[in-house]
Amino acid sequence: MQPQQSQMGYDRAITVFSPDGRLYQVEYAREAVKRGTTAVGIKCKEGVVLIVDKRVSSKLLEPSSIEKIFQIDAHIGVASSGLVGDARSLVDRARVESQINRVSYDEAIDVETLAKKLCDHMQTYTQFGGARPYGTALLIAGIADGRCHLFETDPSGTLLEYKATGIGIGRPAVMKVFEEEFNPEHSCKEAILLGLKALHAATEGKFDVNTVEIGLVSLQSGTFRKMAPEEVAVCVETFEQ
Repeated sequence: MQPQQSQMGYDRAITVFSPDGRLYQVEYAREAVKRGTTAVGIKCKEGVVLIVDKRVSSKLLEPSSIEKIFQIDAHIGVASSGLVGDARSLVDRARVESQINRVSYDEAIDVETLAKKLCDHMQTYTQFGGARPYGTALLIAGIADGRCHLFETDPSGTLLEYKATGIGIGRPAVMKVFEEEFNPEHSCKEAILLGLKALHAATEGKFDVNTVEIGLVSLQSGTFRKMAPEEVAVCVETFEQ
């Protein structure tokens, strides 16, 4: 029997392990993430920076209609790669969890707690039949107890905390740049320029100001905000000089 044919019986349902202990549907979901647009996250001494390449595929498309960075709570932001609809569903769930925490405990939700809740939810879709895994990965950035955090999730429900990382099609190129040049003492401006350099390497120099989106969690203010197009344009212009 050919290897491809022997695999066929094990990739039909999420609940079936292959003889070598793999869940093919989860691996296929990871492939969906790898085909998604590149998103990067970087910690710096002033907070956390999220940068995404929106990869506009047609000149008829309005770039502003593509959203890859989302605000979850006042102190938490998320960047996504993979299936946009799946990401939006998880973002909605994260916002509800944040508000439930405020109503129940009268305080903002901890970043790690929220990340774990989302990953627990994603993990259940790798365990039960009748549903498929989420075909998206998230970078979750936030402030908690005066410290900045950057978490990466994947379709299996795995949660890892990074100093700097990337998701999507350009991840290998991004990680190469970060491993060579990341510095935890970078200012926010320097972190943005490093992120743009990594994104530039990942996209082979094909991004422009209309395809870049930047979000920032500030350690000083303890809040998250998306940068205005004018601010992004200044950052891209500075990088290109």
